[in-house]
Amino acid sequence: MRRAWTRYSTATAYAVTEHLRNRLALVLVVFFVPLWITLVTVVIADTDVRFFLRASDQTVTVHGNHVSKVSGAINAVTLIVGFMMFVVTYRSAGFDQRLAMAGYPRASLLAAKLTALLAAAAVVCAYAVAVICLHWVPEQPVLLWASLLGAALAFGGIGVMLGALLRGELEGMFVIIMLSIIDMGLQNPVANPASDSDVVRYLPSYGTMQTGVAAGFLDTTPVLHLLLGPLWFLGAVVVAGTAFRLRTRDRRRVLVRLPGRRRRAEGPGADERGAGTGTSTPAAGARPSPFSAGEPGGSPLFRRPRRRKCPDTGGPHGTGEAAPTRQEPG
Repeated sequence: MRRAWTRYSTATAYAVTEHLRNRLALVLVVFFVPLWITLVTVVIADTDVRFFLRASDQTVTVHGNHVSKVSGAINAVTLIVGFMMFVVTYRSAGFDQRLAMAGYPRASLLAAKLTALLAAAAVVCAYAVAVICLHWVPEQPVLLWASLLGAALAFGGIGVMLGALLRGELEGMFVIIMLSIIDMGLQNPVANPASDSDVVRYLPSYGTMQTGVAAGFLDTTPVLHLLLGPLWFLGAVVVAGTAFRLRTRDRRRVLVRLPGRRRRAEGPGADERGAGTGTSTPAAGARPSPFSAGEPGGSPLFRRPRRRKCPDTGGPHGTGEAAPTRQEPG
């Protein structure tokens, strides 16, 4: 148990260090989140819009600027956390593969990445809620943080999945950006008056948008919609874990020679034909092996050299006599 904990803590420390070394992600967290929410506050008109809240099965009238803050925070959080997890997973894929091939547990590596994802998502979401509270105080700030955390976990899991599946860094970043834009563009009632369509229920941040609106304007807690983000996270993690296991598996094959295979190939009676000679005689009609030394049809590279006799005497040294035996002195 202690050994497993040591492996997990070591891998988690390296995963957190990788996040801290990603300076672009840190800059986005510090500057992009307040900049985006501030631009929404300044630009979006202060008009009321209607939003269909499926969590309570009712249509509510919300402030357009405030609901845009919620959708803007979701957009910023999903982009940053998804980008962070994809970059870390993609760039450490080779190192993780070497660790797994060397015997490091895959479960420890994957659990370390998920722990780093949870920590990064919690910090980024808390920062986003704090920035929102500077412009507008929602009805339930803690529930708003929990809803943002669900969206961050969903896109973080998608980032891990894309990092384990895709071969290029540009493709993964493009998929994350486009998915976040489509997700919030269809659910924002200010940008899309038909945001109550049934299609939005299949988007990753659908539960977060429903819970965020309830946290900002109502005193209810839609628990089922709050769990939709973690469900997306679990599905993406399962796919990522499967892809990681397939990519880091040992493809080397150990060739094992079965003892009875050669006997069956040579045919019955092979032991009797080769008894007393130390070799087995091929069966009738069988093609001789090219690697059989000294056999007819064998390869000349492996053929046993023959001793030539002198034609006049027949002796091995041309003298007609056997080779003299070397005597040791003394």
